[in-house]
Amino acid sequence: MKYLLWAIGVPIGLVLVLLVVQTLAAERVEVVDLYTTDDLGEVQSTRLWVMDDEGFQYLRVGADGSAWFSRILQNSEIEVARNGITATYTVVQRLDKSDRINDMMQEKYTWGDTFFATMLGSRDGSIPLELHRVN
Repeated sequence: MKYLLWAIGVPIGLVLVLLVVQTLAAERVEVVDLYTTDDLGEVQSTRLWVMDDEGFQYLRVGADGSAWFSRILQNSEIEVARNGITATYTVVQRLDKSDRINDMMQEKYTWGDTFFATMLGSRDGSIPLELHRVN
């Protein structure tokens, strides 16, 4: 019975530790809320990291994409909430800035960026998404 408790408790404990580390890695530095619209017309919220460079804000998606990125590709406008202000944007993919934005995000998000790169794969091929405000 004692070994059974250990066999169950250790994996559960490891999962809990991983979830805590993941949450700390993701939420300890600036995070914005991205609002996109799905096929049914419902707004979906995603929390993402953001980077400022040369007067623009940047989000970053991995080379393999994501559901939120697919929704961006389907709709011409998104909303982003940052520092209590929600604004509407269009998105421009800036593959030419991939290395620069990756380096800047590594500097800003430090070990959190390293953690996710290790868990989800490298940052090679990631796509910086430049936000252009809609007036």
